[in-house]
Amino acid sequence: MLFNMFESFNISDYYGKIIATIILLIILYVLRLLVSKIILKVSNISEKAENRSKLVLKYINSFLSILFFIFFIILWGVDTDKLISFMGAAITFIGVALFAQWSVLSNFTAGMIMFFSFPYNIGDRIKIHDKDFPIEAKIDDIKAFHTILITDEGEKISYPNNLFLQKSVVVL
Repeated sequence: MLFNMFESFNISDYYGKIIATIILLIILYVLRLLVSKIILKVSNISEKAENRSKLVLKYINSFLSILFFIFFIILWGVDTDKLISFMGAAITFIGVALFAQWSVLSNFTAGMIMFFSFPYNIGDRIKIHDKDFPIEAKIDDIKAFHTILITDEGEKISYPNNLFLQKSVVVL
């Protein structure tokens, strides 16, 4: 009975899809390698901390993996009508959740922008010109969502990344 089930299965019908999958895997590997070299080079040129470059690299690799998964599904002929319906519902759900937490998304986006174009580095002493809450501190660490600042009094401040892009910041 088991033999009869596989009788109609012909591996030669799937050679094209198998080869295309292997090519997709090679492209994914090469893209990850190129992106990691570019990010590490940008990190070295702009003297960014190693943990920041690893964090950005992790996010970009996750995006590439999701993109590969989408191409893989399309390649193997998953019913796209049902897939699009599912993805639409999932994106709507995620969109509503992110709208409720828009500041989280803006902090993450600001963190990515700060990695590539932020003129300050860890260890720099800065002054944030804020009318209500001016801060003079040293940058201790820059994370994806916030930056850790240490004041002269030893106080640790977690400052949202999106505010760095909105406020005037001066290096002392």
